[in-house]
Amino acid sequence: MDPWKNQLYFGDNLDILRRHIPVGSVDLIYLDPPFNSSATYNVLFSEKTAEKSAAQITAFEDTWHWGPEAAGAYHEVVTAGPRKLADLLQALNSFLGQNDMMAYLTMMAVRLVEMHRVLKPTGSIYLHCDPTASHYIKLLLDAIFSPKNFRNEINWKRTSAHSSAKRYGPVHDIIFFYSKTDSYLWNPQFTEHGEKYVKSHYTQVDPDGRRWRASDLTAMGVRHGSSGNPWRGFDVTAKGNHWKFTIENLEKLDAKGRIYWPQKGGWPAYKRYLDEVKGVSLQDFWDDIPPINAQAKERLGYPTQKPEALLERIIRASSNEGDLVLDPFCGCGTAVVVAERLHRRWLGIDITHLAINLIKNRLQDTFGPELAPYEVIGEPADAKSAEALALQNRHQFEWWALSMVGAHPAQDKKKGADRGIDGVIVFGEGQGKYQKMLVSVKSGHVNAAIIRDLKGVLEREQAALGALITLKPPTRPMREEAAAAGFYVPENFPEQRFPKLQILTVADLFAGKKLDYPRWWSEETFKKAARQRKGPNDAERQRDLVPEDRD
Repeated sequence: MDPWKNQLYFGDNLDILRRHIPVGSVDLIYLDPPFNSSATYNVLFSEKTAEKSAAQITAFEDTWHWGPEAAGAYHEVVTAGPRKLADLLQALNSFLGQNDMMAYLTMMAVRLVEMHRVLKPTGSIYLHCDPTASHYIKLLLDAIFSPKNFRNEINWKRTSAHSSAKRYGPVHDIIFFYSKTDSYLWNPQFTEHGEKYVKSHYTQVDPDGRRWRASDLTAMGVRHGSSGNPWRGFDVTAKGNHWKFTIENLEKLDAKGRIYWPQKGGWPAYKRYLDEVKGVSLQDFWDDIPPINAQAKERLGYPTQKPEALLERIIRASSNEGDLVLDPFCGCGTAVVVAERLHRRWLGIDITHLAINLIKNRLQDTFGPELAPYEVIGEPADAKSAEALALQNRHQFEWWALSMVGAHPAQDKKKGADRGIDGVIVFGEGQGKYQKMLVSVKSGHVNAAIIRDLKGVLEREQAALGALITLKPPTRPMREEAAAAGFYVPENFPEQRFPKLQILTVADLFAGKKLDYPRWWSEETFKKAARQRKGPNDAERQRDLVPEDRD
């Protein structure tokens, strides 16, 4: 039995690549590194004189900045990195200066070195970017993977049109395709022939509807074997040609109806059916994969989400079943989802817990019980590691805590006041009615004032329930304040009561405790409940309709 488990890592991909992924273990790498493509060149190339915090990628914020971490990475590459890469970064630094673009290139450089290390000799890498930085990224790839291993610059037409003032509309992304060596895996991919081509070339149609075209049965050059002999009165050698098949195989093809005999005479031809043709060999301009539209089933609302068809093409071309696919910036997880569907092993890495939780839910929703075993590495496993995460990054701690109770973050970006709301849980009351449970997460000191504030937020937002997730144990006055808020009673289940204000500690979460609220009863359940209320023993029958474990 194969002991392998797919792996989803929470953390900085540079550290994870170095600590967890062995040399020469990965067959295919796809990465779509975060970058603020909407920023102007004036912003990207502006000098940074004040020291800023270390580069940090967070969900929906895709810029890196020059600071101590970028400066440290630059020093590492220049003093200990591959010589050509070190020379390149110094030249870029002289040209660009210490700005966001230079930080981006430096942080990418140290990571690409590690990706080269973990890639197999037969492996390939696809780097997805836009034209804002693609010319610089290609220089990095040339320095690390060598210009001789450059295979393609793929242009993906990601949108049909884009209005831009005083310039041509930008409608494409760039995907760089490099191999590690000359001996790389390659599975040719094909696209279907266009309708115009089909109608002009496959003009014949059999009674069963199959389209075909007459294809030459001969090829240039004389042969002295069976393929050079006369057949059915046609002397191929006299024409200086030979048959493409032996005489024996020509007879078999004719018996199967695969030979076309022109009614007005002339040489026989081979019937080449459209449904047997692979199609057009895939080129480096991809305009047949549309972006994800608002109605697409796979749409998650993640701003940089790529279509699954795009990843399927890449994974099919450069890996086989059972191969290992790595996405070190996995975002919403399209690469790992497609790898799972195509029966590849996979590794995904992201530095935001928001993304990790999104991927976990997406995998479960997509594959259900058919999902191959996988493990999440780097998430808090106990209260102590949760506290360490809170000290390292309180926003990541917040997103992790919200995922533990099934709440959606109330804001995409952690900027400005949160108005006392960190997360939201929406639940149904039946008959098309929905209510909200507002969640607040605290990683520091807590007191009764926090509960009073949360109560005020519930009133302001007209929410049914509120919850506080806290790292520190609540005080007795906090519990008394929460208990004084009373209960929420669902309109369709008047026999049920839920504490209006609830407090759970991180230790409670690891102990398996959960928030108490109505859990998405179906419309049919509500209809049954309404019918039961009309008869005797109402309370007992209602309790039978509501599971003891509301999870």
